[in-house]
Amino acid sequence: MNDVIVNKVAESSLITIDLEEYYPKEEIKIFDLKDFLFMGLILKEKEYRTALQQTDWSIYENKYVAITCTADAIIPMWANMLAASYLQPVAKNVVFGDEKKLIETVLQKTIDAIDVTDYTDKRIVVKGCGEVSIPEVAYVAITNKLRPVVKSIMYGEPCSTVPIYKKK
Repeated sequence: MNDVIVNKVAESSLITIDLEEYYPKEEIKIFDLKDFLFMGLILKEKEYRTALQQTDWSIYENKYVAITCTADAIIPMWANMLAASYLQPVAKNVVFGDEKKLIETVLQKTIDAIDVTDYTDKRIVVKGCGEVSIPEVAYVAITNKLRPVVKSIMYGEPCSTVPIYKKK
C-alpha cells in the first residue's frame, strides 16, 4: 500500500497571525515619581523641576517608558505632564501607568497601524500560544481590526482552531 500523507494545514489558505510579532521589542523603562518625593510623601514643585532638569534623559532614549508613582502619595496631574514633556523627545513611546499598561498601549497602537488590505476576504488564524504572554487587549484589538474585511477569524493553531467569526 502506497499511502501518501497530505499536510492539509500547509495546503490550506489560512493566514496565521502571531501577536508576539507585535509585542514591544525595545527595552521598557519605568519612570517612577516616588524617586522625586520629599520624605516619600510630597512632591515639591521647585525641587521636582530642578531634579528633572538634572536627570540624565539619555537612559530613556528609544525605549518604551511608563510614568507611574509606586509610593502611596497624591501626585498632581501636572507632575506627570512635566515628566512626559522631558521624556517625549527621547523615548520611543511614553504612557501613564505600569509596565502592563505600557505593553497593552504599544500592542494596541501597533495593531491599529496594520494595513488590512492584505487580509481582505482571507481566512485568519490568530495564534493562541507562544513564548510571550499576550494581554487580552491585543486579541480584542486584532479581532476589531480584521473582522470588517476578512472571510473568517479563528483562534488557536491551524491544526486545532476555535471559530470566532465567519462572514455570511
